Amino acid sequence: MAILTKEEAKKIIDKVLSYSKADELSVNLTGERTGNIRYARNTVSTSGEAENLSLIVTAVMGKRTGTTTINEFDNASLEKAVRRAEELARLAPESPEYVPMLGPQKYLDTPTFAESTAKIDPLYRAQAAFDSIDPCEKKKLTAAGYLEDTTGFSAIGNSKGLFGYNRSTSVDFSITARTADGTGSGYVARDFTDTAKLSTKDATNIAIQKALASTNARALEPGKYTVILEPTAAGNLIQPMLFNLDARSADEGRSFMSKKGGGTRIGEKFFDERVNIISDPTNAEIPSSPFAGGGGRFGGGGPGGGGGGPDGRPQEKTVWVENGVVKNLSYSRYWAEKKGVKAIPPPSGIIIQGGSQSLADLIKSTEKGILVTRFWYIRAVDPQTQLYTGLTRDGTFYIENGQIKFPVKNFRFNESPVIMLNNLEAMGKPMRVSGHLIPPMKIRDFTFTSLSDAV
Repeated sequence: MAILTKEEAKKIIDKVLSYSKADELSVNLTGERTGNIRYARNTVSTSGEAENLSLIVTAVMGKRTGTTTINEFDNASLEKAVRRAEELARLAPESPEYVPMLGPQKYLDTPTFAESTAKIDPLYRAQAAFDSIDPCEKKKLTAAGYLEDTTGFSAIGNSKGLFGYNRSTSVDFSITARTADGTGSGYVARDFTDTAKLSTKDATNIAIQKALASTNARALEPGKYTVILEPTAAGNLIQPMLFNLDARSADEGRSFMSKKGGGTRIGEKFFDERVNIISDPTNAEIPSSPFAGGGGRFGGGGPGGGGGGPDGRPQEKTVWVENGVVKNLSYSRYWAEKKGVKAIPPPSGIIIQGGSQSLADLIKSTEKGILVTRFWYIRAVDPQTQLYTGLTRDGTFYIENGQIKFPVKNFRFNESPVIMLNNLEAMGKPMRVSGHLIPPMKIRDFTFTSLSDAV
C-alpha cells in the first residue's frame, strides 16, 4: 500500500478535502518503500526494508494555520485529522507572513521513476554487497559500505483545486576500502535514479585502487597549490554555497549575496566567466519533482507554503549563474510578494556545466598539483565571504608533469567556493554527485593551512 497510483492518491486527497470546514485546506500524501544493506570489516552487519505511508493536513483559519500528520486511512481517522488541524488553527497565533494557497498549476513531466530501481529486492542488495566485499577480500583490504534504494510517491492537493502527483526512485551507494595497516584509504560514492547505471563492483575497484595507492603518504608543506578536485570534492565545497542563493537572506544582510546598504547582488559577476549553473527538473541524469517545497535538497517553500509539505509551485528550468554572473536567487512566496517579483523555488538539484575533458585529461595538463578525492568535516568560518574549513580524505595525491607521483598526507584547508570559482583553470565532464551534476575542476591557488594525520 506504500506506493499509491495517481488515481488512488487523488481519491484519498479528495476525501480529506471533503471533510474540511476551514477557510483553506491542503493535503500532502507521501509513501515510500526503502531498502538497505550495510557492511563493515567485509561482513554484512544490517539489512532491511521498510514501507511508510503518511498524510499531512494543514487547515487555515484566516491567517492561522494548524497541521496534523496521520498514517491511518479509514474514514473516521481522516476526518479526525481534519478536525484536529482545524482546532489547532483556531488556537494558533496569526502569521504575519501567511500567503494564500495556490490554485491549479501546470507541472512538467519529469523522468524521476525507473522500473529497475523499483524492482530491487534483498537478492539484488546481497549481490551488490558481495560484488563490493569480494574484490576487497581478494586484495586483503577491508571494505565498509552502504547501499540504500527508495521507491516512492508524493501527491499534493488543496481546497483551491490544486493537485500534483509524482513517482520517484533512487539508489545510493558508498564504499570505503582500507589497507590492513590502516594507512591507505579509498572512497567512492554513486547515486542514480536508475539502478541499471550502478555497478558496485566498478565503484569498489576505484576505491581499491585509491586505497592501495595511498599508503606510505608523504608530508608536503601547507600552502597554496593547484588542485584537481574530483566531482565529489568539488560538490562537497560548492553545495554549501548553493544553500545561500536565497533572496531573503541576501536582502536582510545575512549572505554573501547581500549588497552593502541593502538589497541583493543579482546581476553582478561573481565567478569565472566559464561558470554556468542551472537547474532543470526534466534533466535525464538528475530528474526531480515537478513541484517545489517541503524539504528538498535546498529547503522548503517558506512561509505561506501550505504548512508541512510542498507549496505546489511548479519547478522550471532556471538559470542561476550565467557566464559567472548571478542571474537568479530563490524567493519564498511571501518574500516574492513583498518584493514584487516572481516566486522562484529553490532547486532540488543543480547542474554546473563543464567541458568534455576527463579527470585523467585534467591530471595530464597539470605541471604540479594535488589530486583531491573528497573533503570531509566541512564547517563555515565566515558566511559573508563563504569561507569554509575542512579536511581532505580517502586518497590525496601529488601530481607532477601530468602524472600522479605519490600519495600525500591529508591537509586542512581554508577556502571559499566563491574565490575557488574565480581561480578556475579548467573543468571536465560533469557526473552525478548527490543529486547534482558536478564536473571535476582544476583550481589554482587553493589554500591548505596544515597537515592532518587522518587517512
